[in-house]
Amino acid sequence: MRIYFKFLAIHLKSAMAYKASFFLSCLGHLLITTNCFLGVIFLLERFGDIGGYSLPQLALCFSVILSATSLAECFARGFDAFPKILREAQFDRILVRPRSLVAQILCQDLKPTMLARLIQAVAMLAWAIQSGAVQWTAAKAAVLVLMILCGACVFFGLFLVYAALCFFTLEGLEVMNIFTDGAREYGKYPFGVYGKGVLYVLTFLVPLALVQYWPLQYLLDRGPGWYGLLPVISLVFLIPCLLIWRLGVAHYCSTGS
Repeated sequence: MRIYFKFLAIHLKSAMAYKASFFLSCLGHLLITTNCFLGVIFLLERFGDIGGYSLPQLALCFSVILSATSLAECFARGFDAFPKILREAQFDRILVRPRSLVAQILCQDLKPTMLARLIQAVAMLAWAIQSGAVQWTAAKAAVLVLMILCGACVFFGLFLVYAALCFFTLEGLEVMNIFTDGAREYGKYPFGVYGKGVLYVLTFLVPLALVQYWPLQYLLDRGPGWYGLLPVISLVFLIPCLLIWRLGVAHYCSTGS
């Protein structure tokens, strides 16, 4: 972890070397997610609610997904850029170093500009909390924290699968963006509004609903208390992700250069 934080400090210093570029990049990320949620606000002005959810409840829902994706993109960006690592034969160099492969790739490409989205998510979350959308208790506050942290772990697992598939395809599969970048887009609504089919996929195949829709029902007093434990269950998803990663590493053939 000490080495990881050293790399993080290096990336921060590198980003701040061009302050105008850094802040403009942050502004760009803020505008993208702000425009995304403006569509929700406009719809609510026309229809009043969406699927029985009010604006503060949707803001809470979206801020959880935005926080989770922002954390994952900040610290696991190296896996998102993994096709470049393979194309440039950097993985050979990573293999011969006496450090964990995962840790080295995490240090390859950190994106401090993604912190701008995290700040926006925290601001939305603070507004949703004080709006009275949820009758807060200590247990519900703990569940909210678990939703964000476990959600970041699920997105990390998706980045890991994306990188592992590159061992077989040599290029990133855009279909994975349905569950990474796409999740940030359609995560502005509770996943249940998309129908049972989508909800089942996001519950049993890629457990995004376990960190968003189901615990949200507990926070809103629409579901039993054990829904609040589902974010922890979502961490089981990391096991097959790691197995797929190991399979990909075993399949790798050195460039010989």
